[in-house]
Amino acid sequence: MTTAPHITPAASVPTQSTYQSRVADYWNAEENPVNLELGKIDDLYHHHYGIGAADDSVLDERDPVRRHERITAELHRLEHAQAELLAAHLGPLTPTDRVFDAGCGRGGGSVVAHLRYGCRTDGVTISAKQAEFANAQARKRGIDGKVRYHHANMLDTGLPTGEFAASWNNESTMYVELDLLFAEHARLLRRGGRYVVITGCYNDTYGRASREVSLINAHYICDIHPRSAYFRALAANRLVPVHVEDLTQAALPYWELRSQADELVTGIEETFINAYKNGSFQYLLIAADRV
Repeated sequence: MTTAPHITPAASVPTQSTYQSRVADYWNAEENPVNLELGKIDDLYHHHYGIGAADDSVLDERDPVRRHERITAELHRLEHAQAELLAAHLGPLTPTDRVFDAGCGRGGGSVVAHLRYGCRTDGVTISAKQAEFANAQARKRGIDGKVRYHHANMLDTGLPTGEFAASWNNESTMYVELDLLFAEHARLLRRGGRYVVITGCYNDTYGRASREVSLINAHYICDIHPRSAYFRALAANRLVPVHVEDLTQAALPYWELRSQADELVTGIEETFINAYKNGSFQYLLIAADRV
């Protein structure tokens, strides 16, 4: 007689601190055009920023409607380039592999990984509204059998131990304690599995968090970590860095273009530009293997 293997069910309702409840409320209410209008271009909704050289000729467009369309498309192209860069560091993966998107937002990164590798993807967000939206997008694409989103806490997902070949955070680590987060990634990843993070962090060599970093924290209700905290927490949780890339200079063109994007401007653009230029804030990619 054989018995079916036990699989821990995914948490249907996140375990939340008061702070996490506030974060969930923020993202449940969020309807920012810079997220929604960009996503409508190809139904890939990213909740992060972009990298690479920008086509500044879009700013020379004289027709206001066409100018808005071109700027929106260019910002989306840069954001998608960032998602593709992260996905490129997850491999090699196969369609039989399972991967985990922690803090998945409206789900664009999970779709990018699936389209690139054919793998099964589980995304987790603390926002019930985001999870519902992302699952609807997966159904619309006909990939809901492979790409699933869960309303759960990325610190305690309820997903099965050791079943994932890769996992990542894309600009979502600043909402949680790193030791708790990396412990969950280490639990979910099989030995040799790959973890990737792209994140903004404050530069320890600058000193304490700068005024600009504090303004970013207040804008997004987050708590940006120092660069050194990532490497300490990774090492403490059996995640060994194999690739570190400073994307700060590559991130500047996105913000400089977005600062001139009319209706898409949120008011935080100049703060990011100043923080990157004065050296107090950095944009990093870290890839690490689970040992």
